[in-house]
Amino acid sequence: MNLEARMDRVRHPPAPSGGGDEATANPGIPHALSRAPEWSGALVVGVVTVVLLLLDIGDGPVHRYWSRHSFTSSVLSGVLVLLLTVLIIDRVTRNRQLRCRSRAIAAQAGIILAQAHRAVDAIKTTAQSADGRDAAADELRTYTQMLLTSAPVLIDASLSRAFLEAAQRVAAEVFWALRGGDDGGVTETHLEAALNDLRLASDPVLGALTRQERAAVSSGG
Repeated sequence: MNLEARMDRVRHPPAPSGGGDEATANPGIPHALSRAPEWSGALVVGVVTVVLLLLDIGDGPVHRYWSRHSFTSSVLSGVLVLLLTVLIIDRVTRNRQLRCRSRAIAAQAGIILAQAHRAVDAIKTTAQSADGRDAAADELRTYTQMLLTSAPVLIDASLSRAFLEAAQRVAAEVFWALRGGDDGGVTETHLEAALNDLRLASDPVLGALTRQERAAVSSGG
């Protein structure tokens, strides 16, 4: 698959098979259910543990079975403790790490958003001259380099990952406009739609920064 085909695939990602809802179609809308898969395993293990504990306490045959099979009960209890440790404690630790890194993630997102505006403005205001297109290409090159540098930071959390996906779509639209893929009106409409999605996706990510910090990041990006 060549570069143009890959960028067109980013511009028009395949529709979800299950008839995605508005939150899926628009990456700027935070998913209330996006955290559910992260905790579903821990919830299942917790329910199983509680059920086994209640049966051991309140059901005589079950209690006698565990008493007669001490090795089996020890192995099972060890596995449950291990699963709870991995699925709950590790998840809590990961969330704390993400909260500690939220300001760095927000700063990266602010810089990318500012550069996205510059790249889109360069495409919209550039003349058909070679110099104008070279300047727009330079803005796009800077923008894509920012995405490559920031991707390892942004991809960990669901909200910042949604922002990264929206930023990639902006890059694809700018690339397509630079190549002259659509007529002027359609190209500008696509650029504005992609940039608006990026703004929506940036709102929850930039919430970790104060207004002054947002202004500094936007002006310094």
